[in-house]
Amino acid sequence: MKHLNQSMLLLKPGMLHKYLELASNPEILSLSIGEPDFQTPYHIRQAAIETIEQGKTFYTPAKGLLGLRKEIASFYDRKYGLSYDPNTQIMATIGASEAIELSLRTLLNEGDEVIIIGPAYLSYEPLILMTGAHVVTVDTYEQDAFKLCGKALEAKITDKTRLIVLNYPNNPTGAIMTHEDYADIARVLKDKDIMVISDEIYSELNYTKTHASLAHQPGMKDKVIILNGFSKTYAMTGWRLGYILATQELIELFVKYHQNAILCPPTISQFAGLEALKNGDEDIEMMRDEYDMRRRLALDKLNSLGLTCPNPEGAFYLFMNVKKRTGLGSEAFCEALLKEKKVALIPGNAFGPSGEGYVRFSYCYSLAHIKEALVRIESFIQSI
Repeated sequence: MKHLNQSMLLLKPGMLHKYLELASNPEILSLSIGEPDFQTPYHIRQAAIETIEQGKTFYTPAKGLLGLRKEIASFYDRKYGLSYDPNTQIMATIGASEAIELSLRTLLNEGDEVIIIGPAYLSYEPLILMTGAHVVTVDTYEQDAFKLCGKALEAKITDKTRLIVLNYPNNPTGAIMTHEDYADIARVLKDKDIMVISDEIYSELNYTKTHASLAHQPGMKDKVIILNGFSKTYAMTGWRLGYILATQELIELFVKYHQNAILCPPTISQFAGLEALKNGDEDIEMMRDEYDMRRRLALDKLNSLGLTCPNPEGAFYLFMNVKKRTGLGSEAFCEALLKEKKVALIPGNAFGPSGEGYVRFSYCYSLAHIKEALVRIESFIQSI
């Protein structure tokens, strides 16, 4: 076909989808998807049912229901001590995914450079490339617990750098950043005209229970665009509801894109999200405690097998080093494990070159599922 978008033609097929398709076989034991195995809590589902029964199926303002935005503001204030005006500095989106795209579309011009932190969430690079901007990667390493340091970041900044994308707690490594870690990053950025997208979708899945954001650092709040959502925190993946916290000037620009491309997030999901924020703190605690138990069980077992990974203090992933123990690369390990033991994991190089030699293990599955997978992985390791 003629006249196709050249950026789309240049995108490479995602490696992840190959393994997800293989894992759809019911005979396969999959630990590949980052989706909570919990149902959305009952009171949240009930709020959505009541919304439908009451006929509240209308459009909402482009930024989302004011009541929802007020609860988002309250959540960030009481949980993290960050204050945002619900009228001017918050907007609801169709998941954090839309929040990422509209932020990139609004902020970038062709030829700009965007720094991402490797290993990186799969969607960042293709979405950046579709804007005509260029991707620059700062790699992080196992010996540093996959944390970003200021010196490494500073080395990659040029006069074309317009944006940095952070994701902590991190997918795929489970790494977190502390306030002290971010102080080092703030030192590098404080005098530079560079914006930062902080993808904090796993903010409540932090096993230290002390979430840190770059926005906490003096002088950084107006440089940071916080993205978050309901999918991981409240097991609401299919509801497609997220949000952005930013300056009034940026929110006004984001709304221009959003109201033309999307109009507004689903009304029913917004009322469900409002209920989640108001009455969902106990749900968060319950799910986080369960993930923590699964995390410690899987981490201990995998480390005992020589599949080392630094203690993941956030999200629900283990990023295990398979090269050191088996000599196999990421894809070779995953393909052999899938073929011989019918266990599906995601190769680390799907998250960029710095993930080569690693494999992502998702522990958001049931305990029985995880235990059986660990038995099969141990058998596989013993066989080689």
